[in-house]
Amino acid sequence: MPVLEIKGLTKRYGSTNAVDGLNLTVEKGSVFGFLGLNGAGKTTTIRMVTGLANPTGGEISVFGDRVRFGSAASNRHIGFLPDVPEFYGFMRPKEYLTLCGKLCGMNSAQIARRDEELLSLVGLADVRRKIGGFSRGMRQRLGIAQALMHEPELLILDEPTSALDPVGRKEILDIISTLKGRVTVLFSTHILSDVQRVCDTIGILHHGRLALCGSLDEIEKRYAGRSVRLEMPVPERMQELKDRLSELPFVRGIREEGPTQLILSCSDISGLDYAICPLFARMNLPLLHFERMESNLEDVFIEVIKGE
Repeated sequence: MPVLEIKGLTKRYGSTNAVDGLNLTVEKGSVFGFLGLNGAGKTTTIRMVTGLANPTGGEISVFGDRVRFGSAASNRHIGFLPDVPEFYGFMRPKEYLTLCGKLCGMNSAQIARRDEELLSLVGLADVRRKIGGFSRGMRQRLGIAQALMHEPELLILDEPTSALDPVGRKEILDIISTLKGRVTVLFSTHILSDVQRVCDTIGILHHGRLALCGSLDEIEKRYAGRSVRLEMPVPERMQELKDRLSELPFVRGIREEGPTQLILSCSDISGLDYAICPLFARMNLPLLHFERMESNLEDVFIEVIKGE
């Protein structure tokens, strides 16, 4: 069952299309990774889904309720954590969640139960100090708790691990993992390793358009065998080699791994097989290693973005 349906969504700022005819469906129970470079349109889309921005065109529905700009009706289904959440710094975590519960119309018994459940979930049950003294990671954890306070069916997290240290990122990702099967999660990010860890479905947004969407497992299988690792022992000629490789029409992306190794993403792996040895011979370079690799999400992302 679709939790979120977006049809022909457009947001225009002057002559710029921040979101350009976006069609997207998020199924119930999924942890959906909403991927894209900075500026791809992820946050703009989320603001329209939550009714905080007015679309130029298109439709959005959450559990069948039409989303309308400035109206909170559809938001009863949604819990939302923005990329930079703000809190009342003079409050303590339990006081803040109690306030959120009252704003949601919950009674005292419901608030007490959810306070206990959620503070335990996000690891803040024993924290008594004021929110003003929290680290960014603690604020993000409290933000997830407040977003879940009214037991929403859809939890939207906008860049929840952005600017966190490795410990903070792990804490947030662990919380998201525990939510699988309990709530549908839309997780916006540009950090690909985070998506691979917690998401089962992804959509890649590029220039405001959906470039790729589907099950993470299916996508990785579809793109399997399209990457190669090669090594040559002349690091001072690495840039020259990259320039020559980038001229091949089937090479979609190149990244360095150390001073003598390259990872290539290719649209035609057989074409590269035939071209690589003649190229090295013409350049009078030794080829030490050439290996087909299993594709990961980074390879898929690079190929999709380069192909747009």
